[in-house]
Amino acid sequence: QVQLVESGGGLVQAGGSLRLSCAHSGRTFSIYAMGWFRQAPGKEREFVAAISRSGDSTVYLDSVKGRFTISRDNAKNTVYLQMNRLKPEDTAVYYCAASAIVTTRRASEYDYWGQGTQVTVSS
Repeated sequence: QVQLVESGGGLVQAGGSLRLSCAHSGRTFSIYAMGWFRQAPGKEREFVAAISRSGDSTVYLDSVKGRFTISRDNAKNTVYLQMNRLKPEDTAVYYCAASAIVTTRRASEYDYWGQGTQVTVSS
């Protein structure tokens, strides 16, 4: 079984930065593509970013391109989301997820999910 634990969320002013981490335990981390999703109050969960097993391929939600960077350290079994120039509309619970199949934007193709970490951006 795979467990994912997010950390690094918090309260930040608009224009600030946060780095989220997601620690993976269980099966070999490097066989999974990893993704970050977010869900704001009253809204559906949306894709934010994904990274391939080796880390050489990434995809992003258009609205976070140039501000957010996804990366992974397979030696530490951890995936990161560096978030810069944060905006109030980035406020959400952020979830990491693991896919055994493909680097994808589709939530249905992820097999494991963390519990989420709250990010709040004040204006």
